[in-house]
Amino acid sequence: MSKEPLQPEMNIGTAGHVDHGKSTLVQALTGIWPEKHSEELRRGITIKLGYANADLRKCVSCSDDDPRCYTTMKRCPIDGGDTILLRKVSFVDCPGHDTLMATMLAGSTLMDAALLVIAANEPAPQPQTREHLVALKIMNVKQIIVVQTKIELVSDEQALENYEQIVRFLESYLNEVPPIIPVSALHGVNISYLIKEMAKRFIPPERDPTKPPRMYVARSFDVNKPGTRPEKLVGGVLGGTIVQGRFRVDDEIEIRPGAYRAGKFIPLTTKIVSLRSENTPLEEAYPGGLIGVGTLLDPALTKADNMVGNVVGLPGDLPPTWKELDVEAKFFERIVGTKEEMEVKKPSRGEFIQLNVGTATVPAVLKEMTPDDKMSLLLRIPATAEVNQRVAISTRIGNRWRLVGYGHIRGGTEYHPPV
Repeated sequence: MSKEPLQPEMNIGTAGHVDHGKSTLVQALTGIWPEKHSEELRRGITIKLGYANADLRKCVSCSDDDPRCYTTMKRCPIDGGDTILLRKVSFVDCPGHDTLMATMLAGSTLMDAALLVIAANEPAPQPQTREHLVALKIMNVKQIIVVQTKIELVSDEQALENYEQIVRFLESYLNEVPPIIPVSALHGVNISYLIKEMAKRFIPPERDPTKPPRMYVARSFDVNKPGTRPEKLVGGVLGGTIVQGRFRVDDEIEIRPGAYRAGKFIPLTTKIVSLRSENTPLEEAYPGGLIGVGTLLDPALTKADNMVGNVVGLPGDLPPTWKELDVEAKFFERIVGTKEEMEVKKPSRGEFIQLNVGTATVPAVLKEMTPDDKMSLLLRIPATAEVNQRVAISTRIGNRWRLVGYGHIRGGTEYHPPV
C-alpha cells in the first residue's frame, strides 16, 4: 500500500455572501471551526482567512456509486469498514462581508478550486455572491462546485425555487453551470454527496518541482505565550501557500518587500527552522495546502499578521519589487457587489485605487491612463510581483472598496530600499 501524503495536494476555497454558512460547512467537512481570531468568535463572522485540512476518503467495500460511503473519516459511516484516501485537501475559508473583499481576493490567490456557498433561505444571488463569483473568475479559479446551504430552514418548495434562482444566476455568469449540491451543514445532510463530487471533480493542478520555490504569505504569527522566558522564545511563523518549487528545513530564505522600518520597507533574510501542515511536521513542503514556516525572525515582526502580502523565495531569486506599476486593465461594465448593479466609472488621474497583488492589498494613485485602459500607477507601498501577473482592481464607491476590474502587470519602476 502506498504511503499517504503528509500535506494536502490542493487548496479549496469557500466563497459567498456573509452569513451563508461557509464556516459551518468547513466544520462539517473537517471537524474544525476555522474562525480562530477573538474578534471573529465575538462577532460570529469570518474576518481573517480561516484554514482547515481534510482527507477525502471512500469505503473500501462500498460501491463507487453510493455517495453515503464517501467521508472524511478513516471508518466508513455505513459499515464501519476501512476507508482509502482519495485526496488530501486544505480549505481556505474566506469572509463574505462586503467590507472584507480584499481579504477574500487575497484568499482567491491561493485557491486551486472553490465551493461557492449560497444559502437557501435568501433570494439568489446576494451582492457578495455575485462579487465572489466574479473574483473567482478573474483570479482564474475554474474548478467550482456550488453548495446550497441551510436547506433545513426552508420547505422543499422554497428550496427548489431557490435552486432554480441559483441556476439562472450561474447561467448568466458562467459558460457551464457547475454541480449544485443542497446540504444542511448543521445536520450533516448530503455532506457525503459533496465529498464525492469534490473527489471526482477537483483535480490538483500540475506542478513543476524544479522551479525556484515561492510562497505567498497569507498569515503571520508570534506563537510565544505571554510571559515566555527569553531563552525559550521561538522565531516568528509565516503562514501561506507555496505556489511553485519546494522549501526544505534549513533553507535560507528572503522575504520581500519585507518589514516596514523608519519609513521604508527592508527585505529580510532568515532560515527555515520548521515546516508544518497543521500539526504535521515536514522536512520539505511543496505546493498544495497551507504551510506554517517557522523562522529565526524576531516574532515582533510577524505578530498579528504583520507580514501578510510578502513573497518568500530563495535569496536573490524573487520577482521584482515595484514602486510604480504599468497595468493593462479590463474594467467591468457594472459593479456587481452592490444591491443595485451600477455602471462602472473608470478612475481618473490622481484618484486612489486599490490593487490586490498576490496576497497583498496595495493602495495606489493613478498617474495616467490611456484610452485603451493602460494604467500607470504610483504605489503607496511596494509590491513584489512577476511581470504578467494578474491583479484585481477596486475603486472607492461611497464608503466601500468595490471590485471594478482586473489587469496584468506589464512592467514599471522597481523599488530599491534606501541604504
